[in-house]
Amino acid sequence: MAHDALGRSEKALPMETSLGQLKAELQSLADPERARILSRFFKTGKGQYGEGDVFLGITVPGQRSVAKRYHALSFKDIEKLLFSKTHEHRLAALLILVIQYKKADDRSRRKIIDFYLSHTGRINNWDLVDLSAEKILGDYLVDKDKAVLYRLAQSRNLWERRMAIIATFAFIKNNAFEDTLRIAEMLLDDHHDLIHKAAGWMLREIGKRDLKSEEEFLQEHHGSMPRTMLRYAIERFGPDRRRYWMSRIKK
Repeated sequence: MAHDALGRSEKALPMETSLGQLKAELQSLADPERARILSRFFKTGKGQYGEGDVFLGITVPGQRSVAKRYHALSFKDIEKLLFSKTHEHRLAALLILVIQYKKADDRSRRKIIDFYLSHTGRINNWDLVDLSAEKILGDYLVDKDKAVLYRLAQSRNLWERRMAIIATFAFIKNNAFEDTLRIAEMLLDDHHDLIHKAAGWMLREIGKRDLKSEEEFLQEHHGSMPRTMLRYAIERFGPDRRRYWMSRIKK
């Protein structure tokens, strides 16, 4: 008998009905005007990073509320959501995975990680990465080998590279900075500003906890840092300190 990620029998839930109900609830929250705004914000035009993404126009709190009610969906149904063209369907799938991960035992967490890593191609916009990578992949790797993050950091896929650096937020919260700094260094020559922003954000988070560690990184790499990465990294600095660092940039 098949079981869901939490070890329960799939027969215990009307899975197809539940999936249909979830989609119906999301549809009931749709806001066409907000959807138009989000489509522009997430760059869904031809040739843009979110090309073809379809939005319903639902707020994240609204999404979370729905995800909580359907947190027992099976991997099969979560996968169906991930392969939807609708952005909110994919986000609901990931929010459900986050909930399942928090509730799962070690064995089930491993299954969730395997499922997550096998579907990175569908975690294909920055909010989908940011709302899941730290809470699932990063949390799991806190006390484990981090090799998978270094592989992701070298991926041709934009979202996998962002996943690599964002996942390290879980380490930062545990005052462990080495992997964030090493991956940020790997991403210095990245061509995409969404990676620059993510790396700068993580450097800023390090600085909140250990300013010396952040400034040592800036001192070593300011000459090769993309302007956006540096700007995000020093966002919390005072005006004089920001001007100092921005004046030293060479890229």
